[in-house]
Amino acid sequence: MPIKQIDYGTAEYDQMVNLRYEILRKPLKLSFDKEELEKEKNDILIAAFEEDKILGCCLLKKIDNHTVRLRQMAVANNLQGKGIGASMMYFAENVARDAGFKKIRMHARKTAIGFYEKLGYTVMGNEFLEVSIPHFLMEKKLRLID
Repeated sequence: MPIKQIDYGTAEYDQMVNLRYEILRKPLKLSFDKEELEKEKNDILIAAFEEDKILGCCLLKKIDNHTVRLRQMAVANNLQGKGIGASMMYFAENVARDAGFKKIRMHARKTAIGFYEKLGYTVMGNEFLEVSIPHFLMEKKLRLID
């Protein structure tokens, strides 16, 4: 299962948007608008593939010179719990570290807190609503690898 960075506006990116819609937006009766997707041009786009089919994805958005925000983590429904999400998180952390970032933050859905805690992320603050569902701010300091 190769995990790689993909480019905005490509056929792989279109698969990424479709997966995110099916997993994250459609169940909440939400969609993407063109302006929202255009803001992803400068983000780090990460996806896992089996041959040409996307299995999972996430993106990293620069907050400042030290911090990046993980967004839109999605794994195909029939593949959740098989290690794809964890593998993508390790890949994303390495990409962020290699780019000089020291910390990853995210707005994690309440239902995913346990997943992120197992990967070393810490809840920072109180529950809040985002896209009509409970979330928590989570954070992890990236350790330098010798």
